[in-house]
Amino acid sequence: MRIHDLHQMLAAIGARPCHIGRINRAWLKGLPLDSGTRHQKSEHYFPLPVREGLPAITAQVEALARIQSQHPGADGSLRLLVALADEQNVESVLLPRDGLCVSSQVGCAVGCTFCMTGKSGLLRQLGSAEIVAQVVLARRLRPVKKVVFMGMGEPAHNLDNVLEAIHWLGTDGHIGHKNLVLSTVGDPRVFERLPQMQVKPALALSLHTTDSALRARLLPRAPRYDPAELVALGDAYARQVGYPIQYQWTLLAGVNDSQQEMDGIIRLLKGRFGLLNLIPYNSVEGDHYQRPPAEAVADMRRYLHSHGVLTKVRDSAGQDVDGGCGQLRARAADIIDHSRLLRRAGAPRQD
Repeated sequence: MRIHDLHQMLAAIGARPCHIGRINRAWLKGLPLDSGTRHQKSEHYFPLPVREGLPAITAQVEALARIQSQHPGADGSLRLLVALADEQNVESVLLPRDGLCVSSQVGCAVGCTFCMTGKSGLLRQLGSAEIVAQVVLARRLRPVKKVVFMGMGEPAHNLDNVLEAIHWLGTDGHIGHKNLVLSTVGDPRVFERLPQMQVKPALALSLHTTDSALRARLLPRAPRYDPAELVALGDAYARQVGYPIQYQWTLLAGVNDSQQEMDGIIRLLKGRFGLLNLIPYNSVEGDHYQRPPAEAVADMRRYLHSHGVLTKVRDSAGQDVDGGCGQLRARAADIIDHSRLLRRAGAPRQD
C-alpha cells in the first residue's frame, strides 16, 4: 500500500483534506488515527461517516506491519524483525540518539558480495505506507527524530515509494530534512529526482573502493559509475542542499584497506563537503570476508583524518544480536522454511 492509497480511502468515507491531514499526522506519530487535541476531540471534529469508517481503515493500516521479534543490543540499539501482511519480513533498527534505520525492499537486486540481504535477491518492493509503518511501530517504542534508509534494499530501485515516504516524514512526520538520509550505491535517477523534491534528504553514497574494477566485483549489479564521477555528483548535491554527504566504506580485511586505497580516498575526498564512514565488516559464519583488526581500523582513520578527510568509524548497530542487515530476516526465513519442511514430513508444529 502507498500513502496515497490511504488518503484515497479516507476521502472515500468523506474525509476532507483537513481531516486527512490530522489523521495522517496522528498515524505518523504512532498514535490512533482518531487522536486529537484536548480542544478538538474526534467526536466533535470528524463527521459521522468518517468516525464510522475509521475502524475499518485502522484495521488495514495496522495490518501493514507488526513487530515479530525484538533484539536489544548492548550499545543501546534495538533490532526489530518486522512482519508484513504477506508474511514477508524486513528489518528495522532503533539506533542510539533517537535514530531509526528502515528497509525499503524485501531483499535486494544489487547483489553486494558482502551483504546478507543481497544473497536472497529481490523478492518485492515495499509500498510507501509499509516503509512509514516501520517508523510508526518504532515511535510506539521510542522517540524517532532521524530516519536513515540504510536497511534492506536499494532505495533507488524503489524510488517512487521511498520519496513518497520521505516527503511525508519530512512534513507531517516532523523530521528535519537533513535527518532523513537516503543511502544508495549510486543511480542516475537519484541525482535527477532529489533536487526536485520539496523535502530534500541528506545523501549517503556506498563507495567501498576507489578502484572501478574492484567496485564492479563487490557491487556486481550497481550502475557502472567511476568512483570519481560518483563522488563529484554527490558533492554537487551536498553543496546544493547545504548539508554534507556521507560516503560509506565497508572495510573488508585485505580487500579495500590497503595503503593504495587510503591514498585514493585522499585524492577523491579531500576538500569535499562530506565525511567518510568506515564500517568494519560484520563477519558472519562461513563468509570468506573478514573484519580488519581494531588497531588497523583506528590507524586508517587517523591517517585519513590527518590528510584532510573527515573520517569516522561506524560499527553496525547491535552486532551482538546479529547486527549485519539481513541476518535477522535470513535466520527467520530459515526457521520458517525448516518448519514447513517438518510439516510436509508429518512432524507436529512447534508453535
